Amino acid sequence: MILENKVAIVTGAGGGIGREIAIAMAAQGAKVVVNDIGTGLSGEGEASTAPGEQTRSIIREAGGEAVVSADSVATWASATRIVETAIDHFGRVDIVVNNAGILRDKMFHKMSSEEWTTVVDVHLNGSFFVSRAAADHFRAQNCGAYVHMTSSSGLIGNFGQANYSAAKLGIAALSKSIALDMQRYGVRSNCITPFAWSRMTNAIPANTPEQRERIEKIRRMTPSKNAPLAVFLASDRAAEITGQIFGSRGNELILFSQCRPVRFVHRSEGWEPLSIEEHAIPALRSQFAPLDRSPDVFSWDPL
Repeated sequence: MILENKVAIVTGAGGGIGREIAIAMAAQGAKVVVNDIGTGLSGEGEASTAPGEQTRSIIREAGGEAVVSADSVATWASATRIVETAIDHFGRVDIVVNNAGILRDKMFHKMSSEEWTTVVDVHLNGSFFVSRAAADHFRAQNCGAYVHMTSSSGLIGNFGQANYSAAKLGIAALSKSIALDMQRYGVRSNCITPFAWSRMTNAIPANTPEQRERIEKIRRMTPSKNAPLAVFLASDRAAEITGQIFGSRGNELILFSQCRPVRFVHRSEGWEPLSIEEHAIPALRSQFAPLDRSPDVFSWDPL
């Protein structure tokens, strides 16, 4: 019961990874705010409490405590209400898991401004709004833990996901900034790059034998595989861990590198465009990052 007496907010907890994290946290003693707006994968349709109610029922049947919030993460006012739900029902908040997300995949040259803005609002702005709404409570109690969901689509890259990739990479930077700014208050912030079959991956094309084979591999990675890492990072046992990016892929745990300089060149007389072409680029080229995608990097079967 490593989360006993803790209060956790899990956004996007009406299904998939978020549901499994909420259930796992409740099983470890946390009181859980199950937040889910209840719309479709792309954010369409009317809001519904049904998905969140299903998660709450599972938690309560196992003897845990949970309350449902159907507020959106995508505006400041509604995100604030999510945190207020925790305070009103449980008197405090100790953990924020920023998991809520939608997809509106489209090749960059065909993506509309609305498709861009909507995805960024939910993933990146939503992570900021909920985190910021909890921050004053964390500061007052001199403790708290953020667990944010990023993605290999942002950390590495993928086709047709400029909106999603940019938001997910932004979340990694947001997490690092929170870790730096709030360390003095005993507050931690880490990211998880989850790998799992869920409705977020259900839209992956399966038109060729190779694509179908890949999907079968992904299906083996159930959402529950990501929950133990989230529980650990939210617990006091991870008190010294902050500003990191982890991955959970089947039975594999991954620590991701973060951007650092990889090579330097110097020219005492300074640089001109032609000297950059003639001297700098040849010296730097061996360290250029390849134009690869997440499936190129994670090319082996999940273990």
